[in-house]
Amino acid sequence: MSDLQSSVDSHKQSAAEQRLATPEGRREFIKATLSCWLGTTMEYVDFALYGLAAGLVFGDVFFPEVTPTLALLSSFATYSVGFVARPIGAIFFGRMGDRKGRKFVLVTTIALMGISTTLIGFIPSYATIGLWAPLMLVILRFVQGFGAGAELSGATVMLGEYAPPKHRGLIASIIGIGSNSGTLVASAVWLLVLMLDPADVNTWGWRIPFVLSALIAVAATLIRRHVRETPVFEQEQKESEQAPTDNGLATPATANHSHTSLWARNKAFFVMLGLRIGENGPSYLAQGFVIGYVVKILHVNKTVATTAVFVASLLGFFVIPFAGWLSDRFGRRIVYRWFCFLLMLYAVPAYMFLETRDPFIVATIIVIGMCLASLGIFGVQAAYGVELFGVRNRYSKMALAKELGGILSGGTAALVASALFDHYKSWWPIAIYFAVMAGIGFVTTFFAPETRGRDLNAVEDAI
Repeated sequence: MSDLQSSVDSHKQSAAEQRLATPEGRREFIKATLSCWLGTTMEYVDFALYGLAAGLVFGDVFFPEVTPTLALLSSFATYSVGFVARPIGAIFFGRMGDRKGRKFVLVTTIALMGISTTLIGFIPSYATIGLWAPLMLVILRFVQGFGAGAELSGATVMLGEYAPPKHRGLIASIIGIGSNSGTLVASAVWLLVLMLDPADVNTWGWRIPFVLSALIAVAATLIRRHVRETPVFEQEQKESEQAPTDNGLATPATANHSHTSLWARNKAFFVMLGLRIGENGPSYLAQGFVIGYVVKILHVNKTVATTAVFVASLLGFFVIPFAGWLSDRFGRRIVYRWFCFLLMLYAVPAYMFLETRDPFIVATIIVIGMCLASLGIFGVQAAYGVELFGVRNRYSKMALAKELGGILSGGTAALVASALFDHYKSWWPIAIYFAVMAGIGFVTTFFAPETRGRDLNAVEDAI
């Protein structure tokens, strides 16, 4: 830990603090923070809107000719399509971000996400155009996921590279506040939509949140066009230009690298993968699948679930920065480990108490689950992910690890949980599935390095 802390004072890392020392630098930091917050808000508006819509109305709108359970399953199957596209977007845009810069990619991704989300609101229903309706939904979900594949990681990298090392956990957690803001906006708009007559909700009311999301996308795009590159990336570009070439000869570092094991060369990548599974799977079960489960299967009033998501989102403005601060104070690894452990303890009692169908208990279970999985653990993950990777491949490696972890967990969580319930007709396999994914994150922390205060201009990954 002492080596990591001493790196804070290094020449390369001080670039962020030097920029913040000037009025212009502070203005750039504010613009970068605002743009990252709005971009992440846009991403989570997209996915929260779709998650809520999938659980509440998409079964009736796009899959009206099947049973309620199969309609829920079909709705979440299209939900998973976005996660299939995300690793593809991560690879494509991640490499571009490491070569051309964070800003260039982030302007592109926010535009893709905004356009596709808005167009979902204009898709005709199954009753109007038949199978073309779910097909169009799948295509737009794919485009949405393609852009989102590099959005979250890019915004996290930008904000982490702007932040002073001693407060990187707290400042990087703003990314989590952005995700929370998106969930808050989506749930608030859905609460208003659900005040309409149920028939109106299914015919035109559900379209309102998707169309209104264009406002956030436009604002984020305009701000991002005027954001300066991060001090870490600019420093790396200067050093790359000044570094002498080796005429194609292998350096000692690359020679040694060729003899190391796959695990040793990619430890940070696999660690990020495991950490992501431990967060993303429980998160999407806690705020995505559970909405459809309590409404369609347990027949709890729709407003109970949406109100719970809204309340949890409000609490997130405290929970997320508090988790980031804890990771600055005690370290990334131990705080992440505790969140995963609490999620493992939460799983079985949560689904057991949902069966009571009591509105207060159901809402409380959703709020606690979101505070642990969707908010707290995510507040730690932001800085952790940035610090795990070296400067030259940070964007591409982190984006791919997070998105692969996402598709292995969150992207398929609702689909797998729906299938488990359809087969077993019981909640216990879902609870076990929840606990296993949280357990993967828990076990991963025992292999993960502590990265608090790491020099972000270091070329090598953390080990």
